[in-house]
Amino acid sequence: MAAAAEEPEGRRGRGPRPGPAPGSPAGRAAGEGSPGGGGRRVFSPAGEFREFSRRQLRDMERLFRQYDAGKDGFIDLMELKLMMEKLGAPQTHLGLKNMIKEVDEDLDSKLSFREFLLIFRKAAAGELQEDSGLHALARLSEIDVSTEGVKGAKNFFEAKAQAINEASRFEEEIKAEQEEKKKQAEELKQRKAAFKELQSTFTQ
Repeated sequence: MAAAAEEPEGRRGRGPRPGPAPGSPAGRAAGEGSPGGGGRRVFSPAGEFREFSRRQLRDMERLFRQYDAGKDGFIDLMELKLMMEKLGAPQTHLGLKNMIKEVDEDLDSKLSFREFLLIFRKAAAGELQEDSGLHALARLSEIDVSTEGVKGAKNFFEAKAQAINEASRFEEEIKAEQEEKKKQAEELKQRKAAFKELQSTFTQ
């Protein structure tokens, strides 16, 4: 009778190796990358979706959790149907399938949290058709996908350039203010010198 496979050293006597916490973004994305979840990888929303603030990512996760009725870390076709109905933009069966297909990178016919975030990345970059279901989802979800502090920028690179321009303008304003203070100090110095000269004239 064949002996049972020996556990790797250091794992004997321990329970099963803990995985990502259920319901967390990492837990949702664990198993992405290969069919059947064989290629597990940790997904960091803040690391991959740098164009969004932490507040925006929290809002997106809250929305995802709200419609993940099965609490399995995915939004399937029926859950997406309910979501679109609640948002006031009901879709046909084919329309729902097309919505999933547009961001379904692992082709499992449902949305992981990462794929859900792709909807908002595409919306922020202006890559969604205005009459598409995904555009309606991003618009009606009331999540502002503009990059923090630079409203209206279509993508991260435009936002970065705009932020640099704003920083330059801020530096110019500081420089102008310093020049004005220097000018005022010089004028005060001249007035004091003139007053002292006037005083010396009267004391002679």
